Amino acid sequence: MTRLRIAEIFGPTIQGEGALIGEPTVFVRTGGCDYRCSWCDSLHAVDTAYRHDWAAMTTDAVWSRVRGLSGGRPLTVSLSGGNPAIQDFAPLIALGRTEGYRFACETQGSIAKPWFSELDTLVLSPKPPSSGETVDWAAFDACLLAAGNGPKTVMKIVIFDERDYAWARAAADRYPALPLYLQPGNETVDPTQPVDPQTLSDRLLWLVEKVTADGWFTPRVLPQLHVLLWGNKRGV
Repeated sequence: MTRLRIAEIFGPTIQGEGALIGEPTVFVRTGGCDYRCSWCDSLHAVDTAYRHDWAAMTTDAVWSRVRGLSGGRPLTVSLSGGNPAIQDFAPLIALGRTEGYRFACETQGSIAKPWFSELDTLVLSPKPPSSGETVDWAAFDACLLAAGNGPKTVMKIVIFDERDYAWARAAADRYPALPLYLQPGNETVDPTQPVDPQTLSDRLLWLVEKVTADGWFTPRVLPQLHVLLWGNKRGV
């Protein structure tokens, strides 16, 4: 039986960013990623140095945990990581759908999977220059093709500086049909260190003023609500 590499399962809490911000959610965070972003705030689910902390769980075991946390009451289950697209979540999605649960997935768009089409929401989050990664747009296109008309598919981009902002505008021009969400980046990635709310607020204000001054009215600009509430604390 296929086993899933799971870094943590937690909730119910609220989705802190993007198209589903504020929505009650249980998170299934996977272990493993094909990226190493310079400002990654989930290294415990990315770096193989933490692989001994990841649990090898069957689909049934993962679902039992999700049902237990939600009390059997259907809500949104978010597949995150790491990069959840590395693994096969088709059986979990099928199992959850029989009980009325909804499924969202956030991935950078580097690996396409057939089960994308079974999602309710697919968040593609290509990484800007500040990440140190280079986006493979052919792979991104493959993700869109795999999703088809199944889920609501959106694009979310983290912005740290002017270069990221210019890159995001070019990405938006490339995919004008995708609803776009922008959020200011968080530079404090160490979970043991406090987040400076003023720094986050200043960057959010800069981003709001930037899109407004440029007359760029396509994206929605949102904070990372979970960071404002809990900093980099894990499991919330």
